[in-house]
Amino acid sequence: MSDDEMQKELERLRAENEALKKRGSKGVSMKVSEKGAVSVYGLGRFPVTLYQEQWVKLLDMGDDIRAFIKENEATLKKKE
Repeated sequence: MSDDEMQKELERLRAENEALKKRGSKGVSMKVSEKGAVSVYGLGRFPVTLYQEQWVKLLDMGDDIRAFIKENEATLKKKE
C-alpha cells in the first residue's frame, strides 16, 4: 500500500468510527421483545427486559428506590 492509499484508508476508518460513535450514543430507547416484554436499550451493554407488570411494579417503587440510593450513596459506585 502506498502512503497515499494508507492515508485515505485511515481517513475512511476514522469517519466510520465517528459515525458508529454517534449512532451508539442516541440515548435510551424501548422496543417490544419477541416474547412481548418491554426492552430498554442504552443503559448498559445489554438491554433491560421485563414484562409490563414487572415494569409497573418497579415504577411504583420509584420513590423507595430513590430513597434507598440516597441512604446508600456512600457505598454505591457510579459508572462514568
